[in-house]
Amino acid sequence: MGSWREIIEGIAENGEYGAARLVRDPRRKGGWTLLVEEVQQSYVDMENPAHLFFEYTRRLGSVVDAAFPEGEPIRVLHLGGGAFTMPRYVAATRPGSEQLVVERDRRLAAFVQRILPLPPEAGIDLLFGDARETVAELDAGSYDLIIGDVYDAAQMPESVSDVDFAAAVARLLAPGGVYALNVADLAPLAFSRAQGATLRTAFADLCLIVRPELLRGRRFGNVVFACAVEPDRLPIARLAALAGRDRQPAQVVTGTNLDLLMEGSQPVHRQP
Repeated sequence: MGSWREIIEGIAENGEYGAARLVRDPRRKGGWTLLVEEVQQSYVDMENPAHLFFEYTRRLGSVVDAAFPEGEPIRVLHLGGGAFTMPRYVAATRPGSEQLVVERDRRLAAFVQRILPLPPEAGIDLLFGDARETVAELDAGSYDLIIGDVYDAAQMPESVSDVDFAAAVARLLAPGGVYALNVADLAPLAFSRAQGATLRTAFADLCLIVRPELLRGRRFGNVVFACAVEPDRLPIARLAALAGRDRQPAQVVTGTNLDLLMEGSQPVHRQP
């Protein structure tokens, strides 16, 4: 399990974009939390990669599980690496999947892999670079699923939140493909509303998964969007069932309710 000093203080490293620590979970063998600039970024269970501890990862996992057949391999692009929680999850639940992780911080990725190595047979490739620039260079129609989780500490950068980036992501999806995006927000969800309006410029089908408390403006938390280019592609009923069974139940907002939530919000256009 390691010394108590290691458990409490963690194993530290200075990444290119901030100080990072990996801290053991004393309650769960194999559990580790990654913090960057003391903000919790990822949780990994090395003994059971299908165990998703953080709420937002369970929401992303529900999109994977609802949108694609159980156990069948898929092609996945991950924008943002962290401790590679979601790539590990896909590899464990859909063996044979081809996955590419775009991460800008080489030192952080090397640190994570030194302490929590990726399984060599997992089919997870790393590409180091800027998410926006990389998305513009990849081949169209190459991915069944794209997961967006790019952050500077607790803030989503402007470079991955505007209409041009949404269109670039949509270009990369194969027919039937899905884009899942994690957004951190607080009342009155101004950022999430603007992201919803932005995503609608590129995706015909859109929903968000959110805890009712966050909708009522009572807490800070995460909103997960699921998007598809094709109308009626998203399995709303399955998403709602998975969200409702979670230990922190959430609701799926779509259709008229989503229209009402985003009323008055404008798409984000990046400043020149």
